[in-house]
Amino acid sequence: MAVSSAQKPWLASYSGEMKSHVEEVPYRLLGDIAVERARQTPNKVAFTCVMPNGMQGSLSFREVDRLSDQFAAYLHAELRLPPGSRVAIQAPNGLSYPVVAFGVFKAGCTLVNINPLYQAEEAAAVFADASISALVVIDMFADRAAKSFAAVPVKTVILVSAAEFFPAFPRTLIGLVQKHVRKEIPAAGFPHIRLPQALALGRAKMARGLKVSDITETMQPSAIACLQYTGGTTGVSKGAMLTHTNLIMNVLQVLYFAGSKISQADTILTALPLYHIFAFMVNFLTFTARSAHVVLVPNPRPLTNLKKVFEKYPISFITGVNTLFNGLLNEAWFTTMPHPHLKICIAGGMALQEAVAARWQKIVGVPLGEGYGLTETSPVVCFNPLGSGHNGSIGIPIPDTDVTCVDDDFNEVPPGTPGELAVRGPQVMTGYWRRPDETAKVMRGEWILTGDIATMDETGYFRIVDRRKDMILVSGFNVFPNEVEDVLVKMPGVKEAAVVGVPDGAAGEAPKAFIVRTDATLTAEAVRAYCRQHLTGYKVPKFVEFREDLPKSNVGKILRKDLRG
Repeated sequence: MAVSSAQKPWLASYSGEMKSHVEEVPYRLLGDIAVERARQTPNKVAFTCVMPNGMQGSLSFREVDRLSDQFAAYLHAELRLPPGSRVAIQAPNGLSYPVVAFGVFKAGCTLVNINPLYQAEEAAAVFADASISALVVIDMFADRAAKSFAAVPVKTVILVSAAEFFPAFPRTLIGLVQKHVRKEIPAAGFPHIRLPQALALGRAKMARGLKVSDITETMQPSAIACLQYTGGTTGVSKGAMLTHTNLIMNVLQVLYFAGSKISQADTILTALPLYHIFAFMVNFLTFTARSAHVVLVPNPRPLTNLKKVFEKYPISFITGVNTLFNGLLNEAWFTTMPHPHLKICIAGGMALQEAVAARWQKIVGVPLGEGYGLTETSPVVCFNPLGSGHNGSIGIPIPDTDVTCVDDDFNEVPPGTPGELAVRGPQVMTGYWRRPDETAKVMRGEWILTGDIATMDETGYFRIVDRRKDMILVSGFNVFPNEVEDVLVKMPGVKEAAVVGVPDGAAGEAPKAFIVRTDATLTAEAVRAYCRQHLTGYKVPKFVEFREDLPKSNVGKILRKDLRG
């Protein structure tokens, strides 16, 4: 299938500084971003991590480059990890993240982002599938990590702290409070090394003559930079293989689309976790490539944790999901606070509700726009022109991206006709890690089928109609029914279970479990308590309904569509 220029009406919406084609690619590999920023803006603050009490630490672009060199040297020369080795990071937003991520890229390894809130068995499943060689994990969850290692051993474990790279006094104070007052730091009952020790070992290797730039001298941009785990378009958790080219091009596509609206004078609030592909590519990589200031919040819950950030820093950009913006609108401290620097607010990860966008514009006085993407596309596919606000659409394709709607036979449908969204562009993944069967389900040559049903209007703006897949989207995070059902049917007293998504206000959707029980005394709360032992919080069914039986097809397959009503 081909999409001709005549079928790209969105190009007419490109105006001013917006460019429809990336003209220059200044980076070969992702690690080059850190190197180039250190050369261009060495002393400018790159990242700041702010705790709820206002204590903070910062790293300049020069420091990020220097420390990530040391981590790369540690991985390459101390651990002797060959190119392509998978290194996982399981930590909340903090200053260790850019050091580790850029270090992994500079070492020619592949970064595996893992949700730090995963329960032991969830994390172990990723460890096993990705065959990780090393894990960087927050010390607060050392006990959970130990349970994962019991199932899937990991050879090298590097512990990081929440206040890593903070000045000495706040780092010590925060550490003491976490360990002795709040009892938040469990003993690490497994062999490990602390990040500062790892950096010292890397520094020693460099002192003996190791040149970090030599490590990736022969590496090609087509090498896998990240394994980003997702349920994707088929509902089975798997690693999307994103290359250096995929991610670098997506960074440049966004920058060419934005023009001067993103500059090194900007400060972006990063409340979304960096392990999520949206924050990883937009907040971390894109704003770093522009030498902007990225402010990291380890945990935005409760939302009062963000208060000090708005008080201390001239926030000009906010990215988030609908629930974040809706939550801020219900915080008196936020709605009564002036926001003189705020200019762009971007919603993604889940549908932006019209009521939230309208109220945001009225109270905050800044448009709240929406974009669209998926993990398999690095992730950005469409955006509304920055600053244009909400119009009910996901916007227009970004530079060098073809988007169309197709029928079941992969034929393009006319404007206004619903069809499955198909995407082609340099940001599209190469496939799913070790899953050619799953890759074949979604790839049609250079095109990827998203599983989302959409329409395109005459001007080239796209609107999502519905999702074909069974995936449940809770505040921007994927919940896969099969995974939850697998946990439920292991519970004593449960005979059968099915999980679907149901509307749930600001969160968008919530998992609802339908259960056939063998124990009449089994309660909904007992079911949720059991699930909390095995699943991350947002995957736990919010609603539980007991039934005598579940609807099934002729071959005995449970019909989820009948349960949605």
